[in-house]
Amino acid sequence: MARHLITSALPYINGIKHLGNMVGSMLPADVYSRYLRQRGHDVLYICATDEHGTPAELAAKEQGLPVDEFCAKAHDAQKAVYDGFALAFDYFGRSSSAENVEITQHFARRLKENGFIEERAIRQVYSPADGRFLPDRYVEGTCPHCGYDKARGDQCENCTRVLDPTDLIDPRSAISGSTELEVRETKHLFLLQSKLQHEVEEWVARHEAHWPHLASSIARKWLTEGLHDRAITRDLDWGVPVPADTWPELAAEGKVFYVWFDAPIEYIGATKEWSDQDPENRDWKSWWYDVDDKVRYTEFMAKDNVPFHTVMFPATELGVREPWKKVDYVKAFNWLTYYGGKFSTSQKRGVFTDQALDILPADYWRYFLIANAPESDDSSFTWEHFTATVNKDLADTLGNFVNRVLSFSRKRFGEEVPAGGEPGEPEAKLGEEIARLLGEYQEHMESLQFRKAAAALRALWSAGNSYLEEKAPWLEIKTDKEGAALTLRTAMNLIHLYAVVSEPFIPSTSAAMRSAFSLTDDTATWVTPEEARSLTAVPAGTPFTVPPVLFAKLTDDDLAAYKERFGGESE
Repeated sequence: MARHLITSALPYINGIKHLGNMVGSMLPADVYSRYLRQRGHDVLYICATDEHGTPAELAAKEQGLPVDEFCAKAHDAQKAVYDGFALAFDYFGRSSSAENVEITQHFARRLKENGFIEERAIRQVYSPADGRFLPDRYVEGTCPHCGYDKARGDQCENCTRVLDPTDLIDPRSAISGSTELEVRETKHLFLLQSKLQHEVEEWVARHEAHWPHLASSIARKWLTEGLHDRAITRDLDWGVPVPADTWPELAAEGKVFYVWFDAPIEYIGATKEWSDQDPENRDWKSWWYDVDDKVRYTEFMAKDNVPFHTVMFPATELGVREPWKKVDYVKAFNWLTYYGGKFSTSQKRGVFTDQALDILPADYWRYFLIANAPESDDSSFTWEHFTATVNKDLADTLGNFVNRVLSFSRKRFGEEVPAGGEPGEPEAKLGEEIARLLGEYQEHMESLQFRKAAAALRALWSAGNSYLEEKAPWLEIKTDKEGAALTLRTAMNLIHLYAVVSEPFIPSTSAAMRSAFSLTDDTATWVTPEEARSLTAVPAGTPFTVPPVLFAKLTDDDLAAYKERFGGESE
């Protein structure tokens, strides 16, 4: 089987993430990783907190904590939420790790040796009120492209254009708010992306046909506009230090690398963190170094991260002139909006992941988010849509099927799977339908089409309900007890099949469905078409229990409470 390396865009350290962040990177990566593991592939799913840069310093200052202490606490808080969502990372690291410092500095040295980093004197914003040069994110103002008045000096979160602080209209200090800013000369390191333009174009051309249109179009847009040399150091107290053995003057001034230089390298750094925990059994380089055709690398991210992963980081890897693994497939997502407006960490708009888990278990959110993932265009979260999806798909289609099959069988046949007669035409028809839908589900999962995969999974659940309505064992038992027993045994095998194939979407619920049956040797990781046609994984005589209600229906009162707490109209 293939070896799959999977990463999701690193969540930034300054606060718990919202649902839009979850569905745009980590959750689909987890669903895909779980699916690949079930199919027998060797999978390594890596993520980490992105801890360097201005926002970390500002957030630490707001809390009155040293930045390293703030980041340690914030990392643990984020990891607890991701555990709550059942994200099965192989490792969840930290970009401030010693491993990332080591590898980032190595990359920088190699880029300099190869002529792709040079030191330049530039004019940079200085704040007399703060007594310091202001890194890009410490400068706020109006975007010259779209007019957004809260744009940062590195990027406008409204139109996603990359900026320099001096581009902003009416700039101000993010620390003090002072508008009395000056421009002074200082020295920084520049990555000479212009010298790598042709190589990056050739690399993108070899891959973009296989990427989603969203990813390839963004990469092509950047390349068409031309790659510009970019400063990769900042005046901050917190970050990967510029190595003194290579740039002694800048190191003495306390320069650190720009967060967007070291953050993608942390994918490699986090893998080394994982390896260093068990070096006798883990080899981080076997996933990253000189493995081009031996490992398939898939990245998951929202569209604002695409330029950095399809252009900037590949340029860095190409310039190092070492055989580091580059991404094979970029799964990019549009925005999940909240009633048509942006989720926003800074403005605390929308539902945040810790709040979501306070309201309902993770599987409610996992299923809804993936079933409505913003793949081809932006999608909107509304409480009305959420409650309708939970009630129709989860509570009625899946949960009610499981409950009424097991409850009715226990009531009429006891606590063992009934035997019944031999399968007939309805069972053969059902088997063919399940095998067909399972094939569609697999096809969509293999091609990373998550909304289509969710629709196929929902159709699998619906097929069981259609079979049950057709056979109507509550009527059948009055005239044909053996026939009713066969119907229920078939339906119980469907429950087991659902438990196996639904695991990437709703792992906790799948475990509950699977544990309903006391099977002595239940090692199934997937269901073959032949097994789907025969539906014999749970034989007659198997003891079973009726699990608690899998999904509670949400009421009008619930809907009203959610909207009162979070708001329910566009702003």
